[in-house]
Amino acid sequence: MPSKKSQKSTRSHRSTLSLQKTEIIINVYDLLPPGRVASTLWFLGTSLLHSGVVINGKEYAYGGHDRRGVTGVYWTRPQTEPPGGTFKCEILHGFTLAPQNEIDVIIREASEEFGGTAYNLLTKNCNHFTSYLCQRLTGRPGPNWLNRAASIGMALPCVVPRDWIEAPDFDTAEGELLDEDDNADESSRMLRLSSEQPRLVDQPGRRGGNRGSSDWDSEDEHQSRGTGKGKGKAPAIRDAAGRTLPASERAPVPRD
Repeated sequence: MPSKKSQKSTRSHRSTLSLQKTEIIINVYDLLPPGRVASTLWFLGTSLLHSGVVINGKEYAYGGHDRRGVTGVYWTRPQTEPPGGTFKCEILHGFTLAPQNEIDVIIREASEEFGGTAYNLLTKNCNHFTSYLCQRLTGRPGPNWLNRAASIGMALPCVVPRDWIEAPDFDTAEGELLDEDDNADESSRMLRLSSEQPRLVDQPGRRGGNRGSSDWDSEDEHQSRGTGKGKGKAPAIRDAAGRTLPASERAPVPRD
């Protein structure tokens, strides 16, 4: 007959096995067009970056939009590049012992904290969301260097060029600037043809949830919805401080 000490040890071992560690991974994307400038700023740790947190096969990120009362938190297939973004690296930030139901609660609370209309390129952006979610899940915030460009923009608002805060329009491989409408439309079309469409996180009490049909809108589609005539010029989507949001920092919104 096993001793009490042996039985206690066995129970402890089974309890430890029941605690499954979940990896918390950060994916990082460079929002500057590939080239010498982007490479230099990446090396210096001052590039314009987008990030997302990968949990159990879903990458959660944050973007802005113009619909009040709707979250800006969405998920995609890991390493799905935002419009104009280039995947740079993944970071194993740590682990969480929280069960899936607790992880779901944390993500839901984050979605309520980070509304789409609250997005601010300097003070409440995708990297702030990454840091917040990592803190909630692992007890450690995300790396400070993810938001170094925004921090410099806050400290030196009159010195830092506007284009260093707002991601520029993206270039072709030959270095020629693409028309924003054409490029965004191609990006949107590619997403719809794939299984990688980003989706807003469901929020309790909101009718329709994410409706299962969200994706990064093209500018032409946004204009069509904004006027009801298909070709009128709709106001640009802006952050909480009035800065125009680049396509890479817009959250996908449900179709009306």
